[in-house]
Amino acid sequence: MIDCCQRLGPGGRRMSGSRSLKAGRICASAVLDLLLPPRCLACGCRTGHTGGLCPSCWMDMPFLENPVCERYGTPLPHDMGEGALSARAIMDPPVFDRSRSVARYEGPARQMVLALKFARHRDLGKPMGEWMARAGQELLSPESLVLPVPLHRWRLLCRRFNQSADLAAAVARAAGCTHEPMLLARTRRTRQQVGLDAASRQKNVRGAFAIRAGYVTDVFGRAVVLVDDVMTTGSTASACARVLKKAGASRVDVLTFALAVPEEA
Repeated sequence: MIDCCQRLGPGGRRMSGSRSLKAGRICASAVLDLLLPPRCLACGCRTGHTGGLCPSCWMDMPFLENPVCERYGTPLPHDMGEGALSARAIMDPPVFDRSRSVARYEGPARQMVLALKFARHRDLGKPMGEWMARAGQELLSPESLVLPVPLHRWRLLCRRFNQSADLAAAVARAAGCTHEPMLLARTRRTRQQVGLDAASRQKNVRGAFAIRAGYVTDVFGRAVVLVDDVMTTGSTASACARVLKKAGASRVDVLTFALAVPEEA
């Protein structure tokens, strides 16, 4: 008699419990793909594998590659050597130390951000976060403290989730870092940054963030990686970085999925 933890494989060979479980998972995955075919993360058309882009969106995806500005992560016209800075970084250095992004905020990258943020396709958080972990691997180490840019409690109540927290959780899992989604708080309700110029954005978020009671000691001496969906002028990231550095963070880097590249960069 065959043991209850064993199964018969091809040709009547016995399979161990672990091999049987693996075979069961493969079978379940095949059935799931049949019922819910894999779809492109950006346009939603059917694809041959889960968690990827269709050939068209892959070709159109505006990935950011080196050379980039050491501080803002914006593309440079040519390779100027290690640590090269854009004119913007020299004239208007940010409070944070470095920023990196997966892609420009256009085409399929913009579609994915909008689908996650406003269409509540939270299933995008994991693959987007994993891409971010790869794009920001120079910022991440096992000792890094990964934090999302927080939403004000009223906006969180309306939206029902924080897309930056979903991305931060996925980044932390992929990179093996500590994730503290509750450490930072948005202490006042700010206007939407969309449509504001750089000066108005800075004024809008000035003094809008704080470290929650009981978390200050978690920041002191730590390298922090702040996660958000899109970097535009960097005003929000700088406002958060200012609070974190005041609390003793050794450095504050920023990791976003998309980057709205300014013309002057």
